[in-house]
Formats: sequence, C-alpha cells, structure tokens
Amino acid sequence: MNKPFLHIVAEDIYQRFGNDLADIAVVFNNKRPITYLKKHLADVYGKAIWSPQFFTIQEFFKQASDAAEASQLTQFFYLFQLHNELLVAEGVEPETLEDFYPIAEIILSDFGQLDYELVDIDQIFMELYDTTKIDITFQHFTAEQQHFIRQFWQSFSIAGHSGLQQRFLKLWKRLPKLYKAFKQKLAQEKQLNYPTLYRNLVEGHVAYPHFTHRYKKILFVGFNALSKAEVRLFQKWQEEERTLFYFDTDAYYMDDPQQEAGLFIRRNIKSYGLTNALGAPPDILGNRDTTVQLYAANGKNSQTKILHDVLKASESSDQSAAILLADESLLVPLLQSLPDTKPNITTGYPLTQSPIYGLLNLWMDVQEEVSHRNRLKIPFQFIETFINHPLTGVSVVEREILLKEITEKQLLEVDIRMVTIASSVFPRFFNPLSSPATLIPTLVHLLENLLVSIAARDRISQIDSNLIIETKKVLNQLKQGIDAITPTSVAFQIGLIRKAIAPINSAIEGDPLNGLQIMGLLESRCLNFDHIYILGANEGILPKTASSPTFLPNSLRRAYALPVLENQDALSAYLFYRHFQYSNELHVFYNSLVDENSTGEESRFIKQLQFESNFHFTINTQQQSIRFPEAGEELVIPKEGAIWQKLWNTFIIEKKKLSATALTTYLQSPLQFFLKHVAEIKEPPAISHEFEMNKLGIVIHNVMETILKPYKGLSDFTPTKVLETKLSDVDELVVREIGTQYHTEITSVNELNSMQRIMHKIASAYIGVYLEYDITHYKGFRIIELENTEDYTFDFPILVNGKEEAVRLFGIIDRVDEVLTHENQVLPRIVDYKTGGDSVAFKNIEKVFAANTENKAMIQTLFYAYVFEQVTGRKHLEPHLYVARRMREEGTLFCKGSDTLAGETLRVIKTDFVNFLRTTLEEIFNPDIPFKHDPESKVYPSDPYTLFYRNALKDVEE
Repeated sequence: MNKPFLHIVAEDIYQRFGNDLADIAVVFNNKRPITYLKKHLADVYGKAIWSPQFFTIQEFFKQASDAAEASQLTQFFYLFQLHNELLVAEGVEPETLEDFYPIAEIILSDFGQLDYELVDIDQIFMELYDTTKIDITFQHFTAEQQHFIRQFWQSFSIAGHSGLQQRFLKLWKRLPKLYKAFKQKLAQEKQLNYPTLYRNLVEGHVAYPHFTHRYKKILFVGFNALSKAEVRLFQKWQEEERTLFYFDTDAYYMDDPQQEAGLFIRRNIKSYGLTNALGAPPDILGNRDTTVQLYAANGKNSQTKILHDVLKASESSDQSAAILLADESLLVPLLQSLPDTKPNITTGYPLTQSPIYGLLNLWMDVQEEVSHRNRLKIPFQFIETFINHPLTGVSVVEREILLKEITEKQLLEVDIRMVTIASSVFPRFFNPLSSPATLIPTLVHLLENLLVSIAARDRISQIDSNLIIETKKVLNQLKQGIDAITPTSVAFQIGLIRKAIAPINSAIEGDPLNGLQIMGLLESRCLNFDHIYILGANEGILPKTASSPTFLPNSLRRAYALPVLENQDALSAYLFYRHFQYSNELHVFYNSLVDENSTGEESRFIKQLQFESNFHFTINTQQQSIRFPEAGEELVIPKEGAIWQKLWNTFIIEKKKLSATALTTYLQSPLQFFLKHVAEIKEPPAISHEFEMNKLGIVIHNVMETILKPYKGLSDFTPTKVLETKLSDVDELVVREIGTQYHTEITSVNELNSMQRIMHKIASAYIGVYLEYDITHYKGFRIIELENTEDYTFDFPILVNGKEEAVRLFGIIDRVDEVLTHENQVLPRIVDYKTGGDSVAFKNIEKVFAANTENKAMIQTLFYAYVFEQVTGRKHLEPHLYVARRMREEGTLFCKGSDTLAGETLRVIKTDFVNFLRTTLEEIFNPDIPFKHDPESKVYPSDPYTLFYRNALKDVEE
C-alpha cells in the first residue's frame, strides 16, 4: 500500500517544525483521525516529543466564545415559543406543539445553512414579484443567479396564489423575524449553536476574536467541502500566515473537471486560493490496476453473510482492515454476522436496535393505548412481549401461568388492573399514568430501575450504561421544555420522545489502531487501510438520491450558492474514491434484489471506475443453493422398537380411545397421526386474532343443546313450531355462550369486542338456519341424545399379526333424534353440526373410503352412527349433516347425485364402512407399513405439524 495520507502529513510536520510542536494546533473534521495521526507522528519521530494540540473543527472554534451550547431540544422549544409570539402579534391563533414540531426541524436546519453560508437573511426572505425590482435589487448577482431568483418569485405571481402558496408566503415573511428573535433569545440565555458561532466568528461578534493567536501554526487536515464561513476564516488566517492546509487529493479527479469527486478540493485551491501544504496532487489512482472484488448479494442483509465468509477465508495478518457502511442501517446485522472478533465501532450501537429501547417502546405503547382509547384494556401481545423480554426478569413459573391463562381464556384484550407480575423487576409496568405530566418522570424512573436491575444481575456493559444515561439526559431536557408550555397529550409527548431518543447511540470501543474497524463513510475521512470492505454500495444509497427537507426552494439555493443535491453527490464520490488510492485489497458489496427500498443496482461510482479506470472488477454473484431431496429419499417412521411399543401400549394395552377425528387424520396423513396421537407432540397454545372455527363450533353446539335440552327424553313428539319461539332467544344465548367460552360474563352485544361480534353474527345466523330447517321440513321431533357428557365407547376387534386384538372407539354425539315428517313418517337420525365448508355430496364412494378421503365429514358421521348403534342397540340411524352454508340447497342427507344415504343404500354403505374401518385400523397396527406423509394430501396453512413433516425422522432418531 502507498503511504497513508496521515503518515505523509506526519512527515511534512516533522520536516517543517522539527521538535517544536507544543504550540501547534491540528484541526480535523472529526475525532477519529486524531489517534491515527498521533501514531504516525510517533513512528516518524521515533522518540518522545511534545505533542501538538488536537481539535475537531467545532472544538477549535468553540474557543472563541464562552457561551454554552444549546441542545437541539432547547433550540426547538425556544423556536416554538418565539413563533407563537409572532403569530399572536399577527392576530393568528397560536400553533400547538404537535402542529409545530414537524416544521421546527426544517426551520432550524435552514437557519443553520444560512448562517454557515453567510447569507443575508433580510435579502433572501424579501418579497419580490416584479422582474424590474429583481434586476435592481440583485444587480450584483450573476445573470444565472438572477435567473434562479426570477424563477422562484414568478411561481407565486402567475394567476394569483393558491391556499398553499399563501400559507407558504406568510411563513416566508415571518421567517426573518423569527430568525432574529431566535438569535436574540440565544444571546440572552448566553447560549449558542454552531451555525451562530461560525457567523459570529466571521463578523467578529465573539468574546475572543483573536483566539488563533494562542498557536504558532494551525494545521487544518483532510478538509473537503467548506462552508462560506469556513472559507472566509481560512482565507483570513492564511493571509495572516497562521495556517497550513493538508488536502488529501489525487490527480485522477483533481485534474479532470468532469470528476465530481474533486469538486470541492478544486474549488478550495483554485477558487478560494487555499494552498495545499503537500503541493501538487499525487497521481496514484489513475495508475493502479488492482483487482476489486464486487459482490452482488440477494438481499440487503445477505451482504453481511457474504462478508462473514470473505473474512473467514482471508488470511490473518497484521495488516489494517476496515468495514465501511455506506448503508449504516446494516450495523446490527453486521455485528450478528461477524466471525469471532472484537471490532472497534465508532458509528455507535443505536438505541433503537437495543433491548433497552424495546422495553421503553413497549411501555410507551401501553400508555398510548390506554390514553388513546380512554380504557384500561390492552392487547394481549403487550403482556406476551413483556414477560418474554430479556430485561424484565419474569420467572419461568409466572410466565407459564400468565400465558396459560391468556390462551385458555383467549384474552385478546387484558384489563391492566388485573395484571400483577410479582416476579418482574418492573411489577408496576402496566400501571396507567395518573396524568400526562407524569409521563416523562415515570419513564425516567423506569430507566433508573433498569440500570439497577441490569447491574444487580450482571456487570453492566459500557454500551447499556451509555445508552441509559444518554436517554435520561434527553428525557430531562424534554421535561424542562414541556413544563414551560401548555399541557400536552400523552400521545404527542410519546411521539416527541421517540423522535428525540431515536438518534441516541453508544460507541462499541475496541482498539482504534489494530484489528477490524467499523465506521460510516463520512467517518473514514483521512483514514487509510490495507483491506477495505464497503457494504451497501447501491445506487440510491451511494450517493443518496434525496436531500433533506427545506423551506428554501432549489432555485433560491442555487442563486445563493447554498448546498444542493449535487454537492452531496460530490462528497460521496470523494469519500468512495479516496479508498481506491491506497488500499491493497478492496471488497465492495451491494444488494442486487429490486424491491421498494432498493434499485438492485450497484452505485454509479462503481460503474464509473469500471469504465474509466484501470481497476479490474471481479463480479461475484450470490447463488441461493436449492436443496432437492435425493432420488428415492422418503421420510418414514418405521413401526419398530420404541415406536411400536408406544403404539401398542397406547391403543392396545392402555386402551386409549380412538376418535373419528383421529381416523380422518390418519387418512389425510399417517405421519400427522403419528406425531399427534403416538408421539403426542401437542400443538403449541396460541391466541388467534381471528376467531377459530372450533371455537365457533363450540358456541353453536352449546347453544343448540341449550335450546333443545328441555325436550330431551320426552315420550311424545314435540311440534317443531315451538322452535319458532326460540328464534328470538338466539342472540342472547349466543352472547352468553361467547362470554362463557372466554371466561367472562357478557350480557350484551355491546360488551363484545370486534372479533366476538363477528362470531356472534355468524353463530346466530347458523343456529337460525338450523332451527328454520327443522321447522320447515318436519312436523315434530323427539330428542334421544344431546352432546353426551359421557363418551360412547366400543371395543372394535381387529387382527394384529394374525391375532385378534381390540381398539377402543369413541364418539361424542351432537344429536340423536327421531323426526316426524309431513307425511307422518318417523325417521331415526344422528345429526352432526358443521361450521366449515363441508358438503353432503360425494362423487365416488371408493374415494370416500380411501386414503386422503374426499369427504371427511361423511366418514366421521358414519363413525358416530356406528359407535352409537353398537353401544345402544338402536339401528337404522340416518347420518345427517347440518352445514348452514349448504343445507337449504343440498339438504342434510349424504348423497351421490339424486341417490341419498337412506334405506337399502344406507345399509350397504354402513356395511362397507365397517369393512373400511377395520382395514384402516389394521393398517395402523401393521408393523410392515410405516407412518409416512401422503404427498397427495392437501396441507393447509394452519396445519401446525407442517414443519415436522420434513424433520420428523431426525427428531425421532435423536
């Protein structure tokens, strides 16, 4: 690698100043290069010396003033107060804090740029509509600048003003007054911000205008884009022979006016007359033919996974290495993907990616929910998130109890007055606020408890400590500002808090000189590394395609030479290109997938280098490996060893009951039957945002039982007309039953939540259809059995290995009755209620009595009828299926075309079913037929066993 830029600077300092460094000031744009220059000075001098004094540019300028720095939040509250005073003076209603906040950041940013660029405030905000006035007022401007100004004002003088234009012009007229009032307020409070300091330095309005006289020489190192204030000061100090400038340049982009990377340094030297202490730029970049590895990743985060492999494959050495984040949102996935190493990270670990923020955000979500709805119920997810959060310290026992209660009761919303989590370090986490004024103090108290609890459990990390302390500081600043104004809502305070704490981060300090360094592109100014890895080098990110919000239109920005988007492009190009000057090994990564956040294209800077330079780009395209099952590979569970023993003991020895549902599960997937009924892998408890069909079914079954129960066991037929009187009771009965299912007493539809109201509507409609069907089709009914409380069980004989054994079958019967037709015919029936999309129609009986049956409801109903007939001795029961969606058109009897399951047809089908049942059960207990998934079987998205189908064999073996 060529000598690093800072090493060259160190050599020049040695040649110019020798050992006389004590009165030298070295100024950088940021802190990071200071450590590196110290190291290079030590290497060059090779002995102990008096060190120069090192500063960032802001630290250096701050010596000119004794005013305190006003925080961003303090400036915001000043601006809010002053703006409302101006509105009142205009006779306009003051704005709320909520309304003003979005524009305050834009105003502060614009004021800052106007100060940095030394723009005359009165001039830029003056009202001009007449072209002649523009020509007179701005005659000292160039023709191009005058064109931009005309372009801006003419947009407001064509066909009058729209409402939006009028609002803008009123704000535009108010801004110079607000600017002056804001500056007076800062001076009155003995405070300043850096834009004010810069302008004051140029204008001489500082406490110590001659502070530069403290130093024999001031060295400005690695500067690129300069504001007008910096230019004026640098020119003045250069004329006074107080300064030297060290620009990091290369002839490749300096000598070519078309190269945007050299825009600012060319301007600094040629337009502003600043002299580069290092002389003419070296010609390094243009003469290099190094190979650059370019990686096209399939996804944003995939870049970090590829980098992991690249780092693992690279040989360990003493050479320096840095990962540069063009996209700084990749920091957290990068940290999760790095091989075992201790990087030095000064971009900072963001609060928003930490568990601390997760807890704070959850608490704010709770308070926002309570205050917004003005009720004391919160979604169950808040409770789940809290008890599973790593910082809350909830005990395993209490966690399981809470989850079980929420799941069993299907509590979509939880009354926070009922939530007490005694084992947590935050037992009052869900307490509602007594008033909006207590929001920030309560949040600060939460942070204090968090600091104590983390320290008590483990040695608190520097990162966590920094994040908590910085967050407390920001919250206290917010509290001071909010206390000085009218009361604000909880929702707005929370919005303000989220905005204020979002930028907080904590540096992850390692060795800044050795090992892997991680930083943003901007932080890499002045620094050089042997190995460079650039992540996020996408068009749209490098450079960015959007500029910051502003009230200064682009035409005016150009007229006053304020920064525009092209300036941002030039700076990005410079930061990117300079690493190609020095590094031995370059790896550049970008996301090649096109989505709403990515163009899928590499940065145009890469394309420019590919086209113009001598670099050789090796393009590496990520290929997602697709794994196909090997030929003949099949997932099977053999019935042998412990598996056979479990199957035998469960169903033959212990006589575990086998239901109709278990039978149809086997027909759909023998593997699922094994997982559910042999391995007994239970479906994890969960709460559904949508009501589950089985819950709807329970409500319907129980309400039907309530309606029909008074008629059970009566010897005479009851006229179906009595059911007409029950129709008016259905709504109330459904409401009460829903309350029972959710373990809550509910007496009115108004007490139901949105999900329960949907369930109520459907259940009431279905029950109405069932009752109206009976009223219409029959004269009378006699109830024999309803939702039997005791199972109907029957030991069914089968052959296992040539020996007769018995499997215990059981069924829960929805309804057994006798109905009197209008022709006075008595029909014995077994009725099964269904709430899904089942049908009584079937096309082929062979496909019904087969694996992956085409009519599960028919199999189940025949199963219930068979068990009931065997247990009670009743015969000739007709299986009826009540499916509300279809029964008006299709009826309730199973049918094949016009042929229904009644009479002789039913008798034959029942005989065939028994044979099919025996064959299926003997297959289940046939040791030569393993459990395996039927590939023809339809797998529903809701099937909780889907993931097991591919991994079951491995799980069983382990």
